[in-house]
Amino acid sequence: MTPYEPRDLAEDWEFKILRSATGGFRKPERLARILDEEARAGWMLVEKFDNQRVRLKRRAEARKNDRQLDFDPYRSHVGTSEGQVVAVAIAIAFALVFTFVLLANLLK
Repeated sequence: MTPYEPRDLAEDWEFKILRSATGGFRKPERLARILDEEARAGWMLVEKFDNQRVRLKRRAEARKNDRQLDFDPYRSHVGTSEGQVVAVAIAIAFALVFTFVLLANLLK
């Protein structure tokens, strides 16, 4: 992980971590599309941690244009949220258990 430079912190930069619960930064074209959208808010890539997290920075003065954006410039997730992934996994687990119980009762 790249450390924050004292100059970055002293020069009024903002930082954020952007996450993708489904590994959305794996494909370069998808990452480029997301970074293009973030650039509209002044954010630029500092580093890609892995396929699920990237660190971005922007000058604090970029906030003045935030009202003109059609997305939240401080969002921390893109794509499917972690909660949605968990909800789908739980629903699938319940469906499998229900199916197993139903089949077990039918085969008796």
